[in-house]
Amino acid sequence: MESAAVREAAERLLLAYEKGEPTAPVIETHPGATVEDAYRIQQEQVRTWVARGQIVKGHKVGLASRAMQEQMGVDQPDYGHLLSEMFHLEHHVIPAGSYLQPRIEPEIAFVLGKKLSGPGVTVADAIRATEFVLPALEIVDSRITDWKISIVDTIADNASSGGVVLGSKPTALSDVDLRLTGCTLQLGGELVATGAGAAVLGSPVNALVWLANTVGPLGIDLEPGHVILPGSMTRAFPVRPGDTVVANMGELGGVTAVFGS
Repeated sequence: MESAAVREAAERLLLAYEKGEPTAPVIETHPGATVEDAYRIQQEQVRTWVARGQIVKGHKVGLASRAMQEQMGVDQPDYGHLLSEMFHLEHHVIPAGSYLQPRIEPEIAFVLGKKLSGPGVTVADAIRATEFVLPALEIVDSRITDWKISIVDTIADNASSGGVVLGSKPTALSDVDLRLTGCTLQLGGELVATGAGAAVLGSPVNALVWLANTVGPLGIDLEPGHVILPGSMTRAFPVRPGDTVVANMGELGGVTAVFGS
């Protein structure tokens, strides 16, 4: 894509945020767009958000589990940026109207104590760089009409990022095996899904390694204090005004998101 086309696509997605109205798929208006083009569109939006005062607080890996890849009809992970305005406090009411087509996903969030700079990051490097992990709920949202997304669309749309709710019980990696960490997801008091850490690329740590080695060649480092969401342990579920969502992750503890009516 030419630079002008990248800017046009980014502006259209930014306008969807501002107007609260979904837009047509990027791949529909730019059928020749590649994954590389999609990341250029994403970065164009990130530059705009930062210029407006937001702060990059971390990154997310999307489509890391087989369940999510099958649900979205894609065959590879992607990544997006987590901005300061995306973070919500647990148990505090989240304005449901600030999202277009929200869905919820349970994840194990990494909080970094050291920089990770790829390529060449190993599992050992990722473990050393992690200060602690937290239970988390990610709100995914799409600015693309009816979630009709290809891999190009979701990447361009900042990996369908929406919001993050972090639990408040930190756990050291040495105290838990993330592969074996189980999860139950309740929506409106009803058990809707169960999952385990191994669903995320075999281990959420693998997703952290993948992310560091993917963004490193692009000049992006994962910084101390950054929150990294490695991918969902279950498929995503739609949420509506008035919903309460609870994820319990055994020894990692639980996390609750409350959506306003």
